[in-house]
Amino acid sequence: MKKTTALITASVCTTALTFSASLLADDNFITLASTTSTENSGLFGAIIPTFTEATGIDVRVVAVGTGQAFEIARRGDADSLLVHDTTGEEQFVADGYASERLDVMYNDFVIVGPSDDPAGIRESESVSDAFALIAESESPFASRGDDSGTNRAELRLWEDAGVTPQGAWYRELGSGMGPTLNTAAGMNAYTFTDRATWAAFENPQDLTLLFEGDEALFNQYGSLLLSEEQHPHLKHALAAQWHEWLVSEEGQQAIADFEVGGQPLFFPNAK
Repeated sequence: MKKTTALITASVCTTALTFSASLLADDNFITLASTTSTENSGLFGAIIPTFTEATGIDVRVVAVGTGQAFEIARRGDADSLLVHDTTGEEQFVADGYASERLDVMYNDFVIVGPSDDPAGIRESESVSDAFALIAESESPFASRGDDSGTNRAELRLWEDAGVTPQGAWYRELGSGMGPTLNTAAGMNAYTFTDRATWAAFENPQDLTLLFEGDEALFNQYGSLLLSEEQHPHLKHALAAQWHEWLVSEEGQQAIADFEVGGQPLFFPNAK
């Protein structure tokens, strides 16, 4: 009887240990709120496995516009944040929702539109000139209109051009970059996009890249460590490993190695 009891006890202990180990393994992940451009371009699909192999930590991405990513993190529904609105990110730290922000990588924005370029922006000397020409000609323009980092950058550029975009020619869609590009292609409209999503876009129809290269189109991405005081329940230790890996030599190399069609889409610039 004692032997049987001992065997049962040993079996229960083994089962409990196995179950506990399983729970720990299942819990070894973080939720990352990030932009649609990093997800839609394929970047995360390329670099997360490298991080997971090095650390054993999985990263589960919630891909939304930057404004919505801020809100998710503000509520404490994500462990980490990677977005592209430096002004908003610095304010997020100042407001106490994050303890640290680091530059991770950059690319740029471009304007795409119909190949016949009815607004004549191809030869524009600046992005402000290009936006002014689109408005003056009232050529159809598809805007994300979703408070994303891209949408925030677009609105700043309209303001710099002295234009308040409104009227039938200006369509605010409230959608991500991929759907916005699809809509622009369908209605033969101009739109403002990050280069990475454009490079990975497979349904351009008559759209073509028409304007690029202005310094004002620089697009910086940053990683934020969320506040332990605001949200003590988050996986801060695991999130810190992701945050630090992104700016490590290995993480920066993984970003640099990511290409689509032989074209690098993000350029590491950790300081």
